[in-house]
Amino acid sequence: MKQQPRFGAVETMKDRYRISSRLLATRQKRIKKMTTILQSKDYSGKAVLYMAMELSNAKWKLGFSNGSRDRSVTIVAGDWKASSHQIGLAKEKLHLPEDCPVICCYEAGRDGFWIHRMLEELGITNLIFDSSSIEVNRRKRRTKTDKVDVKALLRLLQRYLNGERKAVSVVQVPTLDEEDQRRFNRERERLIKEHSAHIARIKSLLVQHGVRKPIDRNFPEWLEATPRDGLGNELGPNLKTELVREYERLQLVKRQIKELHQEQKRRIKEEETKAMKQIITLMQ
Repeated sequence: MKQQPRFGAVETMKDRYRISSRLLATRQKRIKKMTTILQSKDYSGKAVLYMAMELSNAKWKLGFSNGSRDRSVTIVAGDWKASSHQIGLAKEKLHLPEDCPVICCYEAGRDGFWIHRMLEELGITNLIFDSSSIEVNRRKRRTKTDKVDVKALLRLLQRYLNGERKAVSVVQVPTLDEEDQRRFNRERERLIKEHSAHIARIKSLLVQHGVRKPIDRNFPEWLEATPRDGLGNELGPNLKTELVREYERLQLVKRQIKELHQEQKRRIKEEETKAMKQIITLMQ
């Protein structure tokens, strides 16, 4: 006689993933609701200091506006004392109350989210604009590294806050833990690319001399056995040394990929255990 599963148990792997998906969907709805709270605010007709940041390695260009007049200044990158001073000065120059809210924006890039978090600590509401969603004049071709100037960002910010939600896409800022979790997959993807690059480099060096050899575990022994090029000449000592170093780098990348794979398996097992405990608790 087939034994019935006890109450609170999950019958199949399919059930486990279905319930986990529901929990994830619930969490995403909460995040979306929190984002909607900000997006639903209407700043039109209120005293607001609009602020935009054009970021670079050495300098930050800050743009300010009260909706009718603009002001822009340049400061040293990362100088938060100067930033706070310029915000206060902008309120004074643009005839805004000292306690008026500051709404800031900057274009998503390699600076990540730390600037966003610092602005929030200073009591400034900030939006990060997705670069790919920003409108660009088709007559002025924009290269991948070009940045939108601070005045354009200011106009875009005001349009968005005044109700044009489709004017630009706002990046969802992850938590510190979520951002850290992304590092694992990104490192693995980068190592896989490096792995392919090392193999391609070794094969390219060999093909240049008319040699086609699989890059396997016997490659070092093959190099020591006096290999010859397509004309029958012995490979040069500098070429052999370069091949050895390239192969060593390849082995290092392979070892790191294996370590990441083992860590990934451990984390999956750990997360499944946590998920199962949560599911059982919810079902009891």
